Amino acid sequence: MELALVIIVVAFALGFDYTNGFHDAANAIATSVSTRALTPRAALIMAAVFNLVGALLGTQVATTIAEDIINVGGVSSQEALIIVLSGLIGAISWNLITWWLGLPSSSTHALIGGLTGAGIAANVTVYWGAILDKVVIPMIFSPLVGFSLAFALMVGVLWLVRNSAPARTMRRFRLAQTASAAAMALGHGLQDAQKTMGVIMLALIAGGFYNQGDAIPLWVKLSAATAISLGTYSGGWRIMRTLGRKIIELDPARGFVAESVAASVLYASAYWLHAPISTTHTITSAIMGVGATKRLSAVRWGVAKNIGTAWVLTIPMAALVAACVYWILNPILT
Repeated sequence: MELALVIIVVAFALGFDYTNGFHDAANAIATSVSTRALTPRAALIMAAVFNLVGALLGTQVATTIAEDIINVGGVSSQEALIIVLSGLIGAISWNLITWWLGLPSSSTHALIGGLTGAGIAANVTVYWGAILDKVVIPMIFSPLVGFSLAFALMVGVLWLVRNSAPARTMRRFRLAQTASAAAMALGHGLQDAQKTMGVIMLALIAGGFYNQGDAIPLWVKLSAATAISLGTYSGGWRIMRTLGRKIIELDPARGFVAESVAASVLYASAYWLHAPISTTHTITSAIMGVGATKRLSAVRWGVAKNIGTAWVLTIPMAALVAACVYWILNPILT
């Protein structure tokens, strides 16, 4: 029974990773597609490849997910696996709801909310201090940093090119966007695929196959990297329209700056803070930052408000779904 549960949890984790890929594909490529720097198909292929590479570049975020959100060591292996499975179902459900509505919500926070909600329902230890330090504080500050840096850098770029020929300048930025979109996709793989690795390790530890603190095996890294890449290649056109056109009409220069700033924040958070921050929050706030350099009214704040509402609801709604799933599954499977 436990082996079957482990297999089911790993399958659901990879399913979550796949939904993460098509849900968050827009994060890496929406700006490049909307400015016509890349065709949609070329952008998707590039994003899928760099998601795969990024997923193999580190394990710091995976360790945070596996060890710093909930502690399933005090319950039976079977119950621990049900907790993880419930958390995944909560996260997948919220991903699908927001994808259907075209809202770029955070797969990261859906997963953390799902694990937290299932942990509360099961009455296991939830590491609230770590969640505050590595989830809530970065959740608040990463969009602020993304907005501020993007605004400041865009102002600097506009000053530098103030005397340049507009057509030639935009053509150069359109070329540069290929590199910035690749950097964004690499950061997305570095952040988001690692979260799935962490969940799979949590299940394997709960099932007794590995011990706390063991290195993440290569097959876990490769399977998570492959799942998110396949999901990315399948596309996320609903969310891409929201990020690429509904918040603000982007030009190549603003697209390049937004992607560059967002990618930098993702790398710093993964390698320096080991914090599982939201790719969605970071790129969306950066797009708003570059848009605000036109004029504040250029940003469609009504759309931004809807996105903000989805951000606020993500953790509690994913937690609620996960808790309900746990209350249903636990009596059946134990």
